[in-house]
Amino acid sequence: QNIRNEYIKLHDCGACTEMIANQVGEFSFVTTLSTACSSAANAIICGAQLIADGRCEIAVVGGCECVTKFHLNGFNALRILDDKPCRPFDCTRAGLNLGEGAAYLVLESADHATKRGAIPQAILAGYGNTCDAFHQTATSPNGEGPYQAMTKALCMGMVDSNKVDYVNAHGTGTPVNDISESEAMRRVFGSHLPHVSSTKSFTGHTTSASGAIESVLSIIAMQEHFIPANLNFSGAADCIFPVSAIMKNVDLRYVLCNSFGFGGNDSSLLLAHANQACLDIQDSNNIHPVYVYAAQQISIQEPLCRNWMNKPIRYGNLNNKAIDPDYSSYIQSLDARRMCRLFKRALAVSKLALSQSEIAHLDAVVTGTGLGCMENTESFLDSMCRNGEQFLKPTSFMQSTHNAIGSLIAIHLKCHGYNATYAHRTISFDSALMDAFIQIHSGGISSALVGGFDEFTPTCFKLIDKSGYFGRKDLIFGESATSLVLGNNTTTQSKPLCRLLDIQIIRKPTIAQSKAVVISILKRNGLSFSDISGVFIGLNQTEDNNQCYQQECVEIFGQLPMLKYKHIFGESFTASGLGIYAAACCIDENEIPKSMFVNEHHVVKDVNALFVFNNDDNNNYSFTLLSR
Repeated sequence: QNIRNEYIKLHDCGACTEMIANQVGEFSFVTTLSTACSSAANAIICGAQLIADGRCEIAVVGGCECVTKFHLNGFNALRILDDKPCRPFDCTRAGLNLGEGAAYLVLESADHATKRGAIPQAILAGYGNTCDAFHQTATSPNGEGPYQAMTKALCMGMVDSNKVDYVNAHGTGTPVNDISESEAMRRVFGSHLPHVSSTKSFTGHTTSASGAIESVLSIIAMQEHFIPANLNFSGAADCIFPVSAIMKNVDLRYVLCNSFGFGGNDSSLLLAHANQACLDIQDSNNIHPVYVYAAQQISIQEPLCRNWMNKPIRYGNLNNKAIDPDYSSYIQSLDARRMCRLFKRALAVSKLALSQSEIAHLDAVVTGTGLGCMENTESFLDSMCRNGEQFLKPTSFMQSTHNAIGSLIAIHLKCHGYNATYAHRTISFDSALMDAFIQIHSGGISSALVGGFDEFTPTCFKLIDKSGYFGRKDLIFGESATSLVLGNNTTTQSKPLCRLLDIQIIRKPTIAQSKAVVISILKRNGLSFSDISGVFIGLNQTEDNNQCYQQECVEIFGQLPMLKYKHIFGESFTASGLGIYAAACCIDENEIPKSMFVNEHHVVKDVNALFVFNNDDNNNYSFTLLSR
């Protein structure tokens, strides 16, 4: 029984990352990105952004992947597997070969490396992350997403396209992908097309790990002065001509490494030889204010409104479904028929929030989800078991990927900007929010939609209950769909709900370290404890969880009023998003409902600033500060 429950606890993406972190050493921050085949590339980008913002000096980044029956059957259902060795860019290409593997890199700021006398093996000179915003599985014919990703990477590195010596292409060997990537490269490089090859002809497509594996191979190629061959190539009628045999004694100054995932999630890394003079991308002084311009929810409370503040719906059941609104105002009926319920919720809250924010151009879509679309995951697994791995629906597999929700939003909003999905247990939303905050705060983007989305199926709820993941029997569960629209003060003329002053996530801190983080957040923003109107905490009716919060809150926040929200919205992997949503609404309304006070004798007249404190199973603590 106990062994079985331990396996259940390993189901979510964050479990793998936590296990790696526990084995390797002590880390101040740990999170997981899940954007299908671009996951590892986006993990590298995330680490670089943390260093650039001054939040860390060193980051361990990468990805790992194994082939499972779910994995194999999913790609087979999409009809993109080749039973022969894959032939990227070849005129006879017929699909990809799946592979397994893992690769990790250590990123470090230039200043820190210099101080400790470290010699870099390569330089991450630039990177680009975009969304093709075309289709959940197919890429656009003109390769708009890949084109923008490569262009952004070159622009960040201030490197002309004619200086790129080699492109480690995404090159899966599927008919559509290779044409799209070829067209994107023609647009980027024109007549100065560099050498190109796909190392997937050696490794197979290692999906989530591919961005890290191919980055490592590219660095080795720079160090050893060679260009890997594109195996099995005989000729191309509609694609670029790759390097068909290994090229030796080649000096590689700059290499582009491409990784493209489902939903059009496209990322490109610009790697430079260690002897190239590159700008250090660290710049934590160029700061911009970050505001919350709109916030919407679909949950176990009345959806798309704030009636929960005065008339909350009370629940006595353990597992509660979200209340779905009439989606006809947000989604066309033809589209709605193809969408699962979580897709509909995510699109509705996102469209309404963006409309209310009056932001004309959205720069990013960043989402968090603990488990993604469980309805589709279960449907695909059930079909595999019942039908002997035959007659499987590709839609169920595609919609089971964690980033399918963020991609759906980008496709419907026609947002080609930055797109990332975090899937790390109960700090999934917090990680997404911190990503968007860092980028707006540093001036990298001007606006972002941040969402948190999770659902519970009966089977999923039963497994989580057996594992003891969320505590014991007196816990109220609730599904969540939350969208916030963030922007700086030049984004729109509309009045913001509140200001997002800061967010910080710290792993396994002592109480003293947590208090130091809170004090530093206050100090950075010119505030003191007396300026804070209250602290939203994740009380959820379970004794161990609540005892932990209440003991630590007294030590960290003193006698500040403690506020609760999960008795209204329920517990879920992205419940913290509803906590931040609730805090933003309270500041906007200048009112905290009496039902939210842990101590009912507290009274707050003016709501000036609120902390939201989230504790992820005593592993990861997040502190978010909102103000007028």
